[in-house]
Amino acid sequence: MNREKRIILTSFIGIGANILLAAFKAAVGILSNSISVVLDAVNNLSDALSSVITIIGTKIAGKRPDKKHPFGHGRVEYLSAALISVIVLYAGVTSLSESVQKIIHPETPDYSTVSLIIITAGILVKILLGRYVKKVGQETDSDSLINSGEDAVLDAVISASTLAAALIYLKWNLSLEAWLAAIISLIIIRSGFQMLSETISRIVGERTDSELSKQIKAEACAVEGVLGAYDLILHDYGPDRVMGSMHVEVPDYYTAERLDNMTREIQDRIFEKYHVIVTAVGFYAQNTKKDESAMIRDNVRNIVMDRDYVLQMHGFHVDPAEKVMRFDAVIDFTAPDRNAVFTGLVQDVQMAYPDYRLNVVMDSDTSN
Repeated sequence: MNREKRIILTSFIGIGANILLAAFKAAVGILSNSISVVLDAVNNLSDALSSVITIIGTKIAGKRPDKKHPFGHGRVEYLSAALISVIVLYAGVTSLSESVQKIIHPETPDYSTVSLIIITAGILVKILLGRYVKKVGQETDSDSLINSGEDAVLDAVISASTLAAALIYLKWNLSLEAWLAAIISLIIIRSGFQMLSETISRIVGERTDSELSKQIKAEACAVEGVLGAYDLILHDYGPDRVMGSMHVEVPDYYTAERLDNMTREIQDRIFEKYHVIVTAVGFYAQNTKKDESAMIRDNVRNIVMDRDYVLQMHGFHVDPAEKVMRFDAVIDFTAPDRNAVFTGLVQDVQMAYPDYRLNVVMDSDTSN
């Protein structure tokens, strides 16, 4: 079963389970006059709506690329995940308002054995459903399913708290309904904010996973003739559509034909192994002649790397005859002033080689 079908099937399972739970809990809540059980039922309905949004988002995201959207519609899944987070937030705020009203104007609950059994069954169903949905979400890299799964597990905790309040009332005649509902509401609001924050972070664009970055660069370096891989940038157009570019260092005598063959081999290997589309491969030419170039490179490297917050120097090439030197310096994002670090290292190199024209690029630490 492909990714889209798995997500949709899992969502339909969630819809069915949540509608049944909502119906039973609503009946129990109304008959027992329990605000927390009624709110729990409403929360189940919002979960069912979340699953509907997941299905719609997945179907839209699976549409073929078109002229207006040449990179596909995969990012719609992130928007659907954000919408689910907003629904969770809304449910939390609404339930908090209702809970405060019940604290001000309390009502006495009336629990029956049947209602307690239904609540207990709901807890077990939500735990199993939440773990299943989240597992499928992680396997399919679906933020919507992961959010729905986490919300379902949270619902189980909420239902367990409701059950605990019912048992306390039956044993000690102490009603904690409204206060418990308020606490539940705050937990829901916190969960919604966390889900929304994580989803927005993906939409804005996150740093490339360090382990994936290492693996992709290592794969490029496995191609004969590649002396180093740098400047990997990955663009996320959806959970299953990642495109990127990178630079590799090669000997300065390679022909255009050989570079073209290397590019295609790098692209094929990375796509086959990691399903990442490398749209462009740039090349740095490494000096191969045994002259003063190697000595200059080593000296410049020492000067550059002696600076705090400098993570790497690469792409070095020098032409002693023309007195031209170029390289990239990667400056850490944690530096208080990245421009000041960069300006300082350029000045140090220029002072050591005043006769040279420098072409230095400040690189960002976008990947490992």
